[in-house]
Amino acid sequence: MGKKKSKKPTNNVNVNRRASFDYKLGEEISAGMVLSGPEVRLIRDNHVQLKGSFVTIRDNELWLNNLTLGSETARNIKLLVTKKQIKSLERSKQDGMTIVPTKLFGGSRYIKLSIAIAEGKKKYDKRLSIKQKDLDREKKRRLF
Repeated sequence: MGKKKSKKPTNNVNVNRRASFDYKLGEEISAGMVLSGPEVRLIRDNHVQLKGSFVTIRDNELWLNNLTLGSETARNIKLLVTKKQIKSLERSKQDGMTIVPTKLFGGSRYIKLSIAIAEGKKKYDKRLSIKQKDLDREKKRRLF
């Protein structure tokens, strides 16, 4: 008899690095996603891009807009969160904050999306963060 191959769950984490550059990130919330079978396969195979995607609130539901899966064009996906979380997100949205997807966890049984309440950075804030990254890189180079 042949040996059974056990599938080891790979922990695929896609990070939206652009979000941390463009926004000051605040409180994070983990949300489930309503997906079809082929979409799950594309996410597990790491054919997903969070860049340019954003979260909106419509009819007391959260929606992830402009998620790019594989070569498919951007698509809208419903997010699963509690009513209490939606209300807190609505309050922060009224205060001028935005809701940004930061990470997509696709390696285990469940596919989760981490979203954050964020405030947009000004141009000078972005320049300061670039300068800080360069200084940190120089320090690391000097140590090694």
